[in-house]
Amino acid sequence: MSQFTIKYPIVSRYLTTPSKRRSGKIIPKVVFIVAHDTGNPNSTAKGNVSYYENSRDEMSASAHLFVDDKEIIECVPALTGTPEKAWHVFYNVTTDNQLYGVNANDAAIGVEYCYGSKINADEAYKRYVWVIAFICWKFNLDPQKAITGHCFLDPTRKTDPVTGLMQSRRTYEQLLRDVVAEYAECAGEQSLNTVTVVPPKTGKVKATVKLNIRSGSPSTRAAVVNVVPPGTVIDYTDVVQGDAVNGNTTWYKDTNGNFFWSGGVVAL
Repeated sequence: MSQFTIKYPIVSRYLTTPSKRRSGKIIPKVVFIVAHDTGNPNSTAKGNVSYYENSRDEMSASAHLFVDDKEIIECVPALTGTPEKAWHVFYNVTTDNQLYGVNANDAAIGVEYCYGSKINADEAYKRYVWVIAFICWKFNLDPQKAITGHCFLDPTRKTDPVTGLMQSRRTYEQLLRDVVAEYAECAGEQSLNTVTVVPPKTGKVKATVKLNIRSGSPSTRAAVVNVVPPGTVIDYTDVVQGDAVNGNTTWYKDTNGNFFWSGGVVAL
């Protein structure tokens, strides 16, 4: 196996085992990665791990790594020790089985993105992209196929990591592209095919942020005719290209002929 450029240290701060949050059960084989965000703006990697440890026998929810603008902390072994199971996706969700043939808790590494106005989004994002790429390299996973978002596994309940990424006007699709590029750079490979996620031409999406609906054209300069709150379900009739927002040029056209940026929604 080739070498991988280590850009950032990974701090191991393991939760107590056995406990509800860390059972100590081994992952037989790492098959994929689930991208999460904390859902708690301005909470740090250190703060989240401390909360997990202090509540280790109160609930079973957990993840392997937390990433903010200063640290990458591993609280359930994955990269710094023999990989263990973490409880980051409900077992009664079946999408993970359909996509990868196995439950996420039994075969996936969960990576949490910390975000908020008090966190440097660019620095946190760099570390998040790098550590996901490193996981792919470490476990011989294809970065173009082995990454999924929590929002895609459990779309009726979750919007992460889309919500966290939106804080810096980034999208899930951009995350996938950036991980592929980071993998190629750090593994010393010439290039990998770019990831293109093309949504269906018609369907439903759910807003993950306050979403501007614009008239006339898919442009940030077009007039705002409506602002819908997070959680709003929107029917769309077309997918078009428009103004780039943080590198993403994909927009949707709604049933009234208005437009909204794809980075502010998640597919249903």
